[in-house]
Amino acid sequence: MSPVDHVEALAGRLRERLLERRRVAASSGRTPDRDLGDQIRELVETEAAVLPVALREALTARVLRDTVGLGPLEDLLADPLVEEVMVNGPGAVYVERAGRVEPTAVSFPDEAALRDAIERILAPLGRRVDEASPMADARLADGSRVNVVIPPLALEGPVLSIRRFGSIRPSLDELAGRGALAPEARDLLEELVGARRSVLVSGGTGAGKTTLLNALSGSLDPAERVVTIEDAAELRLQQPHVVRLESRPPNVEGRGAVTIRDLLRNALRMRPDRIVIGEVRGPEALDLVTALNTGHRGALSTVHANSPSDALRRLETLALMAGIGLPHAAVREQVLRGIDAVAHVERAPDGARRVVAVAEVGGGRGGSPVELLYRWPGWEQREQGDDGEGGEAWGGSR
Repeated sequence: MSPVDHVEALAGRLRERLLERRRVAASSGRTPDRDLGDQIRELVETEAAVLPVALREALTARVLRDTVGLGPLEDLLADPLVEEVMVNGPGAVYVERAGRVEPTAVSFPDEAALRDAIERILAPLGRRVDEASPMADARLADGSRVNVVIPPLALEGPVLSIRRFGSIRPSLDELAGRGALAPEARDLLEELVGARRSVLVSGGTGAGKTTLLNALSGSLDPAERVVTIEDAAELRLQQPHVVRLESRPPNVEGRGAVTIRDLLRNALRMRPDRIVIGEVRGPEALDLVTALNTGHRGALSTVHANSPSDALRRLETLALMAGIGLPHAAVREQVLRGIDAVAHVERAPDGARRVVAVAEVGGGRGGSPVELLYRWPGWEQREQGDDGEGGEAWGGSR
C-alpha cells in the first residue's frame, strides 16, 4: 500500500472513531472539553505515531476536512473553473467546467460520509433533510445554490448539487469581447434597457440567463432605485441604490414561506424605479405583467424557454397558474403589452454560451408575437404552430 493509500485508509478509520466519540458525547449530553482540532490531533498522535511528521500533518488535515468541511468536494470547490458540482450518490461525482459536464475521480467512502457532508452544508443555513422532508434548497454564503434530494426519492443514494456563482459578473462589453454577444446585439440591448423597455431573458438551464441579466443591469441609470427579487440571491448589481429581496421556503413544519409572488407584491409598494426578478417560474408572472401594464416599466427578468416566442407562451401559461379566472385572451394581451423585448440565450454543444436572438414583442409577421431584431448566424427560431398552437392564436396588436 502506498503512503497516500495508507493515509486515505487511516483517515477513514480515524474519522469513524471521531464521529463515534461525538455520537456518544451527544447521546450522554456531554459537551467536549476540547475543540475538534485538538481531538483530531490527539487521535492522530495515538493511532499514527509511527508515521513521519509530514504524513501525520496530512492525515490531520484530511480528517478535519472530512469532519468539518465538505470532504472530497473541498478540492473541487477550490477550482475556480468548476461551475457546478453534482454528486449522484457516494461513488459518482461530476463537475461542469466551461459548459461541459465531466466525471471526476472524487468519491465519498460511503453513504454515511455523504450524508454527514450534506448535514454540514445545511445545518448552518437552518435547513435539514430527512424522510419527512427529503428535498431541500439553500444558498451558501458565497451565493452558490445547493439542492439536496435523499432516499427514498433518490434511488441511488443522496443527490447533492452545488451551483456556483463567481464573484466576477461580466458586463455587456465583456460578453461581447468573449464572443458570447455580437456587437449589434449588445447595442440593441443597451438601447432597450436605457429606454426603460421591459426585457425578458429566455433560455434553457445553464444557458447563461442570469449572467446576461446581470450584464443588462449595468445599463440601468445609477440614479434609479432598483429592487431585485430572487429565489436564491445570485445577482450582483453595481448601482448604488439597490434593494435585494430573497424568497424563503417553509420551515420544517411547513410554515413561514415567503414566495416570489409575495415579494413582488410588496416590492410594488417600495417605490421602485426598476424591478429585476431573477426568474419567473410561477403565478407571480401575472403580477409582473399586471405591474408592467400599470406604470412599472423597464423590468428585467428571466424565464425558461426554447425561443423568444416560446418565452411569451410560457409567461402566459405561468400567469394563468394564478387561477383567478382571467380569460386566456386577456392574459395574452397583458403579456404582449407588458413585455417589450426578449433576449434568447443558448448553450452550444461545445459548451459556449451565446445570445442567439433579440426580438421585439408585437408586430411580427404572420401572427407571430415577435419580430427578430437580431439573429446569430445559423440560428433559426422554432416555427410557430409546431407545438400545436397556430400563429393566428397569437394575433392582435400591441
